[in-house]
Amino acid sequence: MSGIAAGGLIFALLMTLLALRVPIGIAMFVMGSGGYFALSGFESAPLMSALKHVAYARLSNYDLIVIPMFLLMGQFATHGGLSAALFRFVAAFMGHWRGGMAMASICACAGFGAICGSSLATAATMGQVALPELRRFGYAGGLATGALAAGGTLGIMIPPSVPLVIYAILTQESIGKLFMAAVLPGVIAMVGYMIVVRIIVSLNPAAGPAGPRVPWPERFKALAQVLPVLAVFVVVIVGIYGGWANPTEAAAIGAAACGVLAVATGGMRLKGLLASALGTAQATAMIFLVLLGADMLNTALALSQMPVELAAWVQASGLPPMLVMVAILVIYILLGCVMDSLAMILLTIPIFYPVVMGLDFHGLPPADKSIWFGILALMVVEIGLVHPPVGMNVFIINRLAKDVPLVDTFKGVMPFLASDLVRIVALLVLPAISLVLIHHFGA
Repeated sequence: MSGIAAGGLIFALLMTLLALRVPIGIAMFVMGSGGYFALSGFESAPLMSALKHVAYARLSNYDLIVIPMFLLMGQFATHGGLSAALFRFVAAFMGHWRGGMAMASICACAGFGAICGSSLATAATMGQVALPELRRFGYAGGLATGALAAGGTLGIMIPPSVPLVIYAILTQESIGKLFMAAVLPGVIAMVGYMIVVRIIVSLNPAAGPAGPRVPWPERFKALAQVLPVLAVFVVVIVGIYGGWANPTEAAAIGAAACGVLAVATGGMRLKGLLASALGTAQATAMIFLVLLGADMLNTALALSQMPVELAAWVQASGLPPMLVMVAILVIYILLGCVMDSLAMILLTIPIFYPVVMGLDFHGLPPADKSIWFGILALMVVEIGLVHPPVGMNVFIINRLAKDVPLVDTFKGVMPFLASDLVRIVALLVLPAISLVLIHHFGA
């Protein structure tokens, strides 16, 4: 059996387990172990050795400490009421525009994503804060829930981003460079969503009526409340990229700063602290389990030689590189129907990355191509959080908006998906969107 055939069989059985609702981490671990056992000639000794080395090699990785630190930072921001301060600040400056409260929700999602790193947490937290205000001002249900579901995806687009950390670990790429590369696409995503809101309310003014104008003294007060949150983002990103702190140290500083802010602003007490610690532990355990499963699966695929054979086949096929990239992006969109963003990154990068690195895209050097593909993959993975039939963000927001039918929420998300597709095409054609900041700052 060829490597591609062996890998294909492993994947087919993996998808069967997922269809039977086996958790993704366990499914990957089972198929990785089973595949390695079969490819080793059904000898147990090689499998036992691989299990021992895979677990130690992954969990002893110092870079992994970044993940619980960023998760803890997001937990502190959630339980400490920092999300409410972000929304009040943006709403104070935009709420008097038509559609302004929806735009403020999107901007607040971007701001919260800058200290959270998780789309699901961003959608859930900002939904609780912004949705009651949107409904109070008479916003259409589809626009309110659609804007928040789409805005929640900015949680992984705006750095720090947990999926980007995972991508960096899998590809041995610089976390700081990936974070810097994601800034401009993240800002473009936020602006694109705001333009979508503006178009919707221009066509249907009743969907997003203007709110009252907030006096300037109250605006300045809201700004003062949010400045510490902005300072945390600057410290983390500038610290990583400026070189005075590695990602782990910057993440720890950010988590500590968010914890102090949450206590100082009066939003978090002992109960919130315990909830933050528990939430971080649960999310970290889930991610590490998925990481172990993915590592075991990738070990089996490496033994089968599938990634190498697939990359060689694509290179020898003569297919246009851009066609190959489009096919990869379509696969990501389809996978978004059945699994979450983290699982997609872990499952596919070991296979797609060698293929992409073996092709020529716009004459990019390998370092630039690696970063460009990481941002491109993140964008498409982000779409999986809002497109039918799963759309985890959609279900989270819809659970909060019990008076809005699920169909209306999915309809409300569609214009934002169109904005996402425009942004992906733009990045496909112009890789500089993700590379200009890195090149400008001499990274």
